[in-house]
This record gives sequence, structure tokens and C-alpha cells, in this order.
Amino acid sequence: MKNLSRLLFTLVLVVSFSNVNAQDQDNPWAINFGINAVDFFSGEDSFDAGVFDEYFNVEDHWNILPSLSTISVSKYMGNNFSLQAGGSINKIEKYGDVSVSNLNYYAVDGNVRYHFAEIIKSKRLDPTVGIGGGYTWVEEGPLNSNGYGGSNNNGAGTLNGSVGLTYWVSDNIGLFVESKYKHAFEDYLDTHFQHSAGIAVKFGGTDTDGDGIFDKNDACPEVAGLEAFNGCPDTDGDGIEDSKDSCPNEAGLAEFNGCPDTDGDGVVDGSDDCPTVKGLKSLNGCPDADGDGVTDAKDKCPKKAGPAANNGCPWPDTDGDGVTDNVDKCPKVVGTVANNGCPEVVEVVQPTQEVIEKLNAYARTILFNSGKSSFKQQAFQSLKDITAILKEYPDSNFSIEGHTDSVGAKSSNQLLSERRANAVRDYLVANGISKARLTSYGFGEDYPVDSNATKNGRANNRRTEIKLKK
Repeated sequence: MKNLSRLLFTLVLVVSFSNVNAQDQDNPWAINFGINAVDFFSGEDSFDAGVFDEYFNVEDHWNILPSLSTISVSKYMGNNFSLQAGGSINKIEKYGDVSVSNLNYYAVDGNVRYHFAEIIKSKRLDPTVGIGGGYTWVEEGPLNSNGYGGSNNNGAGTLNGSVGLTYWVSDNIGLFVESKYKHAFEDYLDTHFQHSAGIAVKFGGTDTDGDGIFDKNDACPEVAGLEAFNGCPDTDGDGIEDSKDSCPNEAGLAEFNGCPDTDGDGVVDGSDDCPTVKGLKSLNGCPDADGDGVTDAKDKCPKKAGPAANNGCPWPDTDGDGVTDNVDKCPKVVGTVANNGCPEVVEVVQPTQEVIEKLNAYARTILFNSGKSSFKQQAFQSLKDITAILKEYPDSNFSIEGHTDSVGAKSSNQLLSERRANAVRDYLVANGISKARLTSYGFGEDYPVDSNATKNGRANNRRTEIKLKK
């Protein structure tokens, strides 16, 4: 035990900070047990200067019982205060600077301690100061050469002051050191110091649901939960606590308040009419392969676009006159587009101005790929309509004129307008219109019908016109 003072000092040096909690309302009870050392020498003139000169002189002045010799119980009362009561025993061989026989030492003490852990913001290091009182006996023994011992039973009340330090190794186990100054009220018992060191065990926190989070800090004290959610549960384990999870029993995504989206189409399963097949939000999560706005499940022609009125299928053209049955007033008789699918009753030698305007209305909707003479997909219906009208006037000849806006080089625009006019002519020829009836011209940017200074104006200038040749 010669190096006990070094051991106590080392305990202080090894402390570090972590997430362990010092004794508080969550662990209000603590038991300390260990060994103690009694020093009558340093306490004799405790208020004189130099009182600590011999304070750490373990070999000459400390009486140490190298076994379990001190035990105490404490309860945290709040506001950093705790109450402590305990007892200790020892064997006295050094009474001040005098050697004596092995005299039994007994002490019972009560103490009010103030804890500094919260003030220094430490959860592992728990320094304390205390004040209290107790009663101490030094058992009677034979007189030695200096007059100590004898038949008297030396016992007296004491006023105690203490400083201590506990290092909490884990949530419930700690190492403690304490030095207690004990001022005796009777002359036959000297004032002295008593030092203690040992193990502290804290307990007593309430955790109703057994989730490891004390009720005081548990937002859901009666339901086992997770520390990350202040003790509240996450039943489906999706990282969203149940109280904020719209689907607490099914793992889901935070963006959907914890609900799943099995097919990943952005529609939660609960609102998805097709939860296992990726679809469109506009169709409640169901697919539409042909893009006609009718879900595949209800589409009788899922790979061919058609109107919803015909269950997603294209309208038929029974007589093959280019007018679908739904708008063909003569669906079983070949007719003309101009006469709503019915045959023309009166032969018209030349198209009227109204027909020419209809041709040009179609012509203006002929769209080309940018900078090219190839048609966009939506241009073909207009070309079909123009073809049908021209077939109605087999004796009439037409000129096809191409125009561009002023963007780009004039020479390039001229060539582009010629190529586009030729492309329309070639389509009509390929679809049954005699080449002899058609001529094509390109006028480039020379004849604008609107201002080229605006986007809409330029769009109007990019056009195809069809004119009747006199």
C-alpha cells in the first residue's frame, strides 16, 4: 500500500469525457465500496500553515486496511445535490507520529454533497464537495510507551468536510476517490483525515418500456423505441418514427412520409392502381404503352394509339376513302374528304377559293425537321388530306411554293425552300398525283408574310403554299 497516493492521483489523470452520465435523476442511487486510510498526523494542526506537507506521507502516517473497509449509499436529490450515508472500519497502528497497537477504528457518517459534473459539462467526470457529520470510535487498547491506548473507549461526534472525484467507466460503474476532513468535538479523539478509494455503482432510473431510455427523456415511455427518436418506435425500420410515418407497418421512403412505392413510379402503393407495374402519375400509376391516354388494362389496342371513345383503338375506315368511320357520313361508300366521306354529286372542274384555303390551311401545318426537308411525323396527316383533295380535282394543276424566314444565309434559305417544296411535290406524286399536274418553287426569304423580328413572325414566314395554276 506504499504507493496508494500515487494510485489515487493516477485515477484522476486517466479521466476522459464520453457519453456516460454522472449520478443524476436517471440513476439516483449509488453504492460506493472500497478501502480507506486514516491519517491522524495531518489532522492534528489542520489549520496551520503547511498542513499538507505530510498529507501524502503514506508510509509514516496512513493507516490502511487492505480489504473491503468502507461502504456508503447515496441518493441524488436534484439541483446537483445528493445525500450520502456510510460506514467504515480500520486498524490504527500510527496515531499521529506515534506507533500504537492495532486499535479498531469505526465510523458512521452522513454527508450532503454538491456535484460539479453538470457545471463542467462532463458526463464521465463527477467531482464533488461535501459537508456533514458523523460519529467515530477508536477502540480501547493497551497503553504504549507514549500513553496511547488504555481502557478508555474513544468515541466522539465529528464535523466533516470532503472532496471527491468519481470517474464513470460505464453507464453504471465508476471508480471513486475521496478525502474527508473529520473535526472531532471531544479532546480524547483527535481531528483527522480519512481517505477512501474504490468502486461506485449507480442504479435506480425508471425505464418503463425497457428500451434503455429513462422515462424522463422518453417521448414514448410505455412503448419500446429507439434512442434516435427519443424512445419512440419505428416499427417498419424505415428510419421514420411511427408518429410521423403514414405507413408505420410498411417500410417506405421519407419523400412519401414513410409509405412504399414498390414500382418506383412516384405514386405510393396506397394510391397506385397498378402498384407492381411502373406507370404514370396522371393515370394513378398505371402504364400506357401507346401513349393514347388510355391505360393498358383498359386499352383494347394497347400497342396502337386510339381515342378513349373507341377503347383506345384507332377508328376504322371501312370504305378506305381516307375518312374514318366516326366522321364519315358515308362509311360504306367511297367518298371524298371535302364531302365528309361521301361521293361528290356534282363534278367540279376547278376547286373553289374555299378549297384552296383549305389546302393552304393543311399546307401551313406541314412541319419539317429543323434545317432539313424531311417531314416531322405530325405532317403526314396534313399531306394525306392534301393528297385526297387534289385527287378530287384531276383536271386541275397546282404549284407548290416553299418559303423560309430570314435566319441564316440567304443562299442557304433559298436552297432549303426549294428542297422543301420539292419534298411536298414528291410526296404527292408518290401517293397518286400525276407529276405533270405539279410544279414546285422555292422563294427563300424573299416573300415574308410577317415580321422576321419576332419568333411568331418567323414561324409564320416558314410556310408551304399551294396555288391553283390558271
